[in-house]
Amino acid sequence: MSTALDRSRPTVLARLAGLRAPVSRRAYLSAGAALMALKYGVDAGLVYAFTGSWVSPLVYLTPLGALRMELLATAPVWLLPALAVWTLPFVWVGLSMSVRRARDAGLHPAWGLGFLMPFLNYLAIVTLAALPSKAAAPEPAAVTALSGGDRQVAAALVGVAGGALVSVPLVALSTLVLGDYGASLFVGTPFLMSALAGFLYNLRGPRTVLSTVVVGVATQAIGAGMLALFAVEGLICLAMASPLALVVGVAGGLLGRAMARLEDPAGRRALGAPIVALPLFMAAEPPTGHHVERMVETSITVSAPPEAVWDVVLAFPDIPTTPTDPWFFQAGVAMPVRARIEGSGVGAVRHCEFTTGAFVEPITVWDPPHHLAFDVVSQPAPMTELSPWQAVHAPHLTDGTLTSRRGEFRLAATPDGGTRLTGRTWYTVQMAPGAWWALWVEAIVHRVHLRVLGHIGAVAAGRVQ
Repeated sequence: MSTALDRSRPTVLARLAGLRAPVSRRAYLSAGAALMALKYGVDAGLVYAFTGSWVSPLVYLTPLGALRMELLATAPVWLLPALAVWTLPFVWVGLSMSVRRARDAGLHPAWGLGFLMPFLNYLAIVTLAALPSKAAAPEPAAVTALSGGDRQVAAALVGVAGGALVSVPLVALSTLVLGDYGASLFVGTPFLMSALAGFLYNLRGPRTVLSTVVVGVATQAIGAGMLALFAVEGLICLAMASPLALVVGVAGGLLGRAMARLEDPAGRRALGAPIVALPLFMAAEPPTGHHVERMVETSITVSAPPEAVWDVVLAFPDIPTTPTDPWFFQAGVAMPVRARIEGSGVGAVRHCEFTTGAFVEPITVWDPPHHLAFDVVSQPAPMTELSPWQAVHAPHLTDGTLTSRRGEFRLAATPDGGTRLTGRTWYTVQMAPGAWWALWVEAIVHRVHLRVLGHIGAVAAGRVQ
């Protein structure tokens, strides 16, 4: 009798990481506090051992933002990815217990996904810890198999969590360790995430194509949220990458579904090959787009002669900001503010100041009032990332992934006494697929041109009136 009861009693592992055993308020709070204390102790100890900096418990409650790159500046490069991997089991336990706590409180289990949502995770935890059980929790012996609906929810949660949890170590490896922004990161990683999610979702029984696609999309969204939570990426870059990731992710999810439905166990296990191989591809992938120089051209007509426009091209006063500025400028993408010049003729140095710093532009062509050309020898960060944290540890903000190479202004007189003013910028972008990122870069550079050229035109026209 006792033996039968013991066999039906959930193990400690099942209570922490399973999907069946109910979770009361008391269990949720006590397990959460104990695991947080364990994780804090290990994390803080490692950070102190390698940097000499101590992470206080108060700072640590921001929640994973305490482990910022500034604290790890003198640590080995592997430490941040190692801390991310160490975090993954805790994330799964927190997600698993949150899902079962939601069910125990009479909510749909999907409410437990709030545990993974940046900005909302603390609210979700407090809410789940406060809600009473809808009914008395069953005795361990009475824990039964999941119902059909719950099995599908459980399969979806396992799929989403499994796919999303691989995103942080893969992205951290590619960006923070290897400094690679190639196809392995932007195509291989979202494809693999959704393929794993689709596989796990369909493993215990076939699901519909539509529900598999929904699971794949949810995987991408949760994965992006975790990257923002770990301060590995900012919201602007995640928003730019999301359309590509979603398209690739749908294909990956459907492939995972097809593999899960194979009767041959060897075919099912084949998904493990790309999981192992992708980090190797990241390490072996050659630099992307370093020598592919692209050009953006923008022209406007100014109601002033070239001689009046030339002086403003060389240096112009502050450009006013307005509520109608493009959303990406308001969100943190660098935008031009003013320009000044030191000296005259070839060899003079122009400084075009942006919200993130100044472009240093030695003059290479000085042909007043027709042609001004310059190289770019120094440039600021392309953006201040939008993030819940004060800092984002994305190397592409500082390592020259997007580089402005040179630029020019051309001024041509028009029959009505005005000026056709043209601005050109040549740039390189070391991110793949190059055509996808060129769409974003060229759209932004074009708006930068319009902001500068329009201001030059307004100032020049005002001076001749």
